[in-house]
Amino acid sequence: VGATCAVPVRICIDELVGPNGLCAEDEGRDVIEMLSDLPDLWDVTVGDWSNDSRPSRFGGEGVHEQYVAHVKGVTGKPVVGVGRFTSPDTMVSQVRRGVLDMIGAARPSIADPFLPKKIEEGRIDDIRECIGCNICAASDNTYTPIRCTQNPTMSEEWRRNWHPERVPSHESKDRILVIGAGPAGLECAMTLGKRGYEVGLAEATTELGGRVAREAKLPGLSAWGRVRDYRIGQLHQLPNVGIFLDSKMSAQDIVEAEVDRIVLAVGSLWRQDGVARYHRVQPQTLDETRIVTPDDIMAGAQIEGPVVIYDDDHYYMGGAMAEMLTQRGLDVTLVTPAPLVSSWTVNTLEQSKIQSRLLELGVSIRANEALVAFREQKAELACVFTGRRQKVPAGSALMVTSRLARTDLQQDLLSSAALWKEAGIKSVTSIGDCLAPGTIAQAVFGGHRYAREFEVPPSENVPFQREIAALGDWPG
Repeated sequence: VGATCAVPVRICIDELVGPNGLCAEDEGRDVIEMLSDLPDLWDVTVGDWSNDSRPSRFGGEGVHEQYVAHVKGVTGKPVVGVGRFTSPDTMVSQVRRGVLDMIGAARPSIADPFLPKKIEEGRIDDIRECIGCNICAASDNTYTPIRCTQNPTMSEEWRRNWHPERVPSHESKDRILVIGAGPAGLECAMTLGKRGYEVGLAEATTELGGRVAREAKLPGLSAWGRVRDYRIGQLHQLPNVGIFLDSKMSAQDIVEAEVDRIVLAVGSLWRQDGVARYHRVQPQTLDETRIVTPDDIMAGAQIEGPVVIYDDDHYYMGGAMAEMLTQRGLDVTLVTPAPLVSSWTVNTLEQSKIQSRLLELGVSIRANEALVAFREQKAELACVFTGRRQKVPAGSALMVTSRLARTDLQQDLLSSAALWKEAGIKSVTSIGDCLAPGTIAQAVFGGHRYAREFEVPPSENVPFQREIAALGDWPG
């Protein structure tokens, strides 16, 4: 780096975490003091990508402040920093207090590309705040089109011509009833409402949010509640959308609802039988009276310890359940056929943090093993390589395996198709987890896609535009 450089100079200092790294309070500060005003800009971050893009479960907003606050005191040049900034208040606070001059906000800009404009216009309630789930990072790590839980238009701006803020106007006067106010139902009702359709949103319980409302109460996942909160806030601004709580709908209720279209977004349920990737059929020896699912735990079920959690889902739920039950004072053993706890979260930059936390909490981890039997308060585990079996004490078994779509209402409607067609109902469509259980991001995407594409003919009869490499002579 030289002062005679013809282009602006930007230096990024990785202040590595731990005594073997370039620590903020020692060499990190010394380096910045020595270089001081030589760079044109300081871009400061902390450690590797998993710290730079720390998930919300393991760090609040502005979490890097303690490591980078000294930089402004030793240089007169602008300082840029990151650290999970999602709310304007936190950003403004650090700028006004002289911690940073500029905020780096990659993930928040994925969640809401119009974040700066909304701040400028004072439209704070219209901001889709990043929830820090790192589904965007997972897309990068799995070499797939980037996705965002909050912003379903991500990666579809050109392919499907989806603008993050603008949706096409309604094509008809059809009245639409969306049943289920989870992430798919909320997104669907909101987007249809913004298009100008008359929408009814019926929720069987007394709370909006579905799985998001439940999962946001798990350890570290409170920020995920923004998926619900943003959409509820937007729905309350739409006079053409009616919200009906405590309204469990039967097929007969739907037939009598006097609407033109039905959208089912009633979610899914965790399986109790252990069927997932390892077990393709239910193990024969399971004491079903002592088996629970995450749905039971989130509904407040009290269970007897010690608890064996069988995690063949490999995302966040198994680790979150282990953490919650340990906090309740139960002895927990987490069993997984994978070599790591919550192994898929390697993609969301969480895995090492999840496993470290569980070990610190005293959770016993049995990796590369499957739960093959559970009876007489003993869980029988089998090595996935050798089949060798061992037994561990277990008062209860918690199955975190796979989920089944809730299709009862759909089947009831299909069996009475003549009645609802006679009532003028033109279509019944399932979206979200009741179509195919998946991530919250997939549920939001499914809800948005239905609402965005409703009555809009596809471009050139294909679902999205594709790039076709032109063949010919290339220069050189």
